[in-house]
Amino acid sequence: MFELRLLCAEDQVESVSDALEALDALSVSVEDADAHTDAERALFGEPGLPPPKEGWQRSRVLALFPDQHAATEAATLLKAQDFFAGGQVLAIAEVADQDWVRLTQSQFTPVDVTPEFWIVPTWHEPPAQAKQVIRLDPGLAFGTGTHPTTRMCLRWIARQGLQGQRVLDYGCGSGILAIAAKLLGAARVTGTDIDPQALVASRANAAQNGVAASFVAPDDLPSGTYDVVIANILANPLIVLAPALAQRVAPAGTLLLSGVLEGQAEEVAAAYAPWFRIRPWRRDEGWLALVGQRGAP
Repeated sequence: MFELRLLCAEDQVESVSDALEALDALSVSVEDADAHTDAERALFGEPGLPPPKEGWQRSRVLALFPDQHAATEAATLLKAQDFFAGGQVLAIAEVADQDWVRLTQSQFTPVDVTPEFWIVPTWHEPPAQAKQVIRLDPGLAFGTGTHPTTRMCLRWIARQGLQGQRVLDYGCGSGILAIAAKLLGAARVTGTDIDPQALVASRANAAQNGVAASFVAPDDLPSGTYDVVIANILANPLIVLAPALAQRVAPAGTLLLSGVLEGQAEEVAAAYAPWFRIRPWRRDEGWLALVGQRGAP
């Protein structure tokens, strides 16, 4: 197989992607061309805000074709189109055939939350010491327990126990945090996400683990407050969502925020200062988990 690599502007991404699909690309993906630089930025959409954009200001578009001829022909046709003006063909490169299923599985092994609580893919046997297990495979939604932000949230949940409490997982992704909260004693758990695929994945993962939890779109959240609100997303949406998340936390309730880089902590804490005294709970690979209690001095 051959990969066609393109560079284009944000307003070209949709047209380029549609054209590549029409040219029988096996797959099309879009990346931030400025990733891992100071110009990197996140794309997100939340209730009351515009939906996520199709791409970044400088987007790298990757298309996979069955052979070099098809990739070259696609590049030639694209360069002749007005909507690709200013775009660049970066490369056409061969991609080695691999057993993608086996490769993917090899990258996901059991994750220890505590010595007795583990996240285990279905193709692995649980470790002998595991007394509590969440069965979870990588899928269309974020959250397998391997990322530092998810790890920290899981360990906070395990430490707290959440016995008998009402929990909201805002930005539930795969549902892993909601499932953990329920397995570790929460009385009622609700997860929400703007991505419909995340809700599908969360419901399936909850069913696989025998967990009764509700997963709904943000606009369908029932009214009321929760003893614990968890939001493992990113700093920018956390700041925008501060008033909405704060009003979901019950008096004396607890807020757990993750997806925050160390350099972003002060700005995030300031956004929640009218309701919470936010403090760092744990650091992991440059990321922070922040905790606050409503009404705390």
